[in-house]
Amino acid sequence: MKTRAAVLREMQKPRPYGTSQPLSIEEVTLDPPGRGEVLVRIRAAGLCHSDLSTINGDRPRPLPMVLGHEAAGEVVEVGEGVDDLEAGDHVVFSFAPNCGTCAFCLSGEAALCQPGAAANTAGHLLGGGMRLRQNDETVYHHIGVSGFAEYAVASRRSLTRIDPELPFHIAALFGCAVLTGVGAVVHTGQLRLGQSVLVVGLGGVGLAAVLGALGGGARQVIAADIDADKLETARAMGATHVVNSGDEDAIEQVREISGGGVNLATEFAGVAPALEFAFECTRRGGTTVSSGLPHPDVRLSISPTRMVAEQRTLKGSYLGGHVPTLDVPEYIALYQAGRLPVDRLLTHRLTLDEINEGFERLACGQAIRQVIDL
Repeated sequence: MKTRAAVLREMQKPRPYGTSQPLSIEEVTLDPPGRGEVLVRIRAAGLCHSDLSTINGDRPRPLPMVLGHEAAGEVVEVGEGVDDLEAGDHVVFSFAPNCGTCAFCLSGEAALCQPGAAANTAGHLLGGGMRLRQNDETVYHHIGVSGFAEYAVASRRSLTRIDPELPFHIAALFGCAVLTGVGAVVHTGQLRLGQSVLVVGLGGVGLAAVLGALGGGARQVIAADIDADKLETARAMGATHVVNSGDEDAIEQVREISGGGVNLATEFAGVAPALEFAFECTRRGGTTVSSGLPHPDVRLSISPTRMVAEQRTLKGSYLGGHVPTLDVPEYIALYQAGRLPVDRLLTHRLTLDEINEGFERLACGQAIRQVIDL
């Protein structure tokens, strides 16, 4: 079948993206789903910094590629071997497909699935399939999703069935922003009631972490960013304190607010100085969690002696360390109960043809979460 899709053919195009148009809306061919795969009509897809980091070259991927990894839609057709989904089911995509049989999947660490990571790196679907092309040219899949399109074929292992009453533009947020942000706090960071939390980097994922920290029972939620508008947004969402991390005394401010440093610091900015700032704001015996993805060549400057002598923990968090098929329905239930108001993250709704303007808005820090309605 033919489908319209946003195709990236060249990384590092100059800004503004509304002028350089790094993503071109093209008609591509989508082959039918293979064994263990599902054809989905995309209904909504979110714009995330992980997409932007491919556009600007921070996260190199094989090209050409249909981008988009945070999406929700409706099942149209299932491939051979798929017997637990049917046409009409509503689903959320996961950008970390899990095979269910490798050592990591069997130990409950689905986000670390080795075959899933290999497929994402290669631009294939889990199992090696490729269903996108344009004439004789191969078009790569973006981390198993390629959600900036009218239709997509994905592995069954990349999909979670959801409550059909949930609007698609809200459902899409659970594919990345919610799992990554909330999960970094309550799952990877293992927040305990009454602890203090610092959230560095207040994009969609960081603000989801603010909501997760509040919902998880933190006594203090300190939000930090260099953007004054984002700080005010965090305050409006319930952050107990805000700190401009660009201030010369920002670390001292956090230490004073928290009484010597926070129990848990989380970082979502994707730049080394932000992670180093988060680490410096963590108390002795505390934990620092990073979900940011800077360029692979970036290195940190952190004292191992302090990590040992002060018994600090530095952890990475990918997809919040979640098993999406288990955790997405639980988070959706919390949203529906009014305890995780992730709809407050949504600032713009776009058409597919407005995608480049949307990414310029994201690059400028003028949006939290933008969703394309398809």
